[in-house]
Amino acid sequence: MQAQTSHEHAIVPRAGWYAVPAPAWHAEHDIAMRRERLPFRIRVARSQADLRRVAQLRYDAYARHLPASLTQGLLQVDPLDLAPGVAVLMAESRADGELLGTLRIQTNEHRPLALQQSFGLPAWMADARCAEVTRLAVTQRADSRLVKTVMLKAAYYWCERAGVRYVLVTARSPLDRQYARLMFRDVDPAKGFVPLEHVFGLPHRVMYCDIATARFEGAGHPLYDFWFNTDHPDIELDAGDGGTVG
Repeated sequence: MQAQTSHEHAIVPRAGWYAVPAPAWHAEHDIAMRRERLPFRIRVARSQADLRRVAQLRYDAYARHLPASLTQGLLQVDPLDLAPGVAVLMAESRADGELLGTLRIQTNEHRPLALQQSFGLPAWMADARCAEVTRLAVTQRADSRLVKTVMLKAAYYWCERAGVRYVLVTARSPLDRQYARLMFRDVDPAKGFVPLEHVFGLPHRVMYCDIATARFEGAGHPLYDFWFNTDHPDIELDAGDGGTVG
């Protein structure tokens, strides 16, 4: 095994939802961009076999909290996963290839976002390039919080490379508070929790992140260096990968 250089070290997650990495080293002269290796890799699903694995993980994750009458359909590959302008991300263990997490990104380049079936976007947002992150699911493991955090970072950078201005999420309680800690804000604070057809008709908050201002507004956030000043080579993305599953 090769020794890690001063700009490449393993992640040891701290407690808490953020799963902020605890570096094994520190020096004031280190350059701003560090390099950290992860115990898993993030990539875009590229085959039907990938999507079948994703469907199983979605079902397993959602079935822990919702009745079978709502989740049974998740066992099938979702047609939206195959649509243009859509990317399904996968987090796989580097040790054995186990699928640890997944999420889906849909842009509004080819069709309205799924949430727009039930929620009207304001004009200042609807006229911009937007993306919705849905179907976030992780396994029940000790490092699941770290997997979730890194997958959201990967989604952010996928959207940035695809020219997306606003990243939207829908969240039930208490997950909505976790997104709020990541500086997502309500699209329409007056609406609160809204029943959404594409997420089982359950009430969700509709929240967004403005990519154009995220770096400035995030200064001082506990995850700022992890998000913007750390290179994770195990995040393997291509903004052109959406909708190319064969």
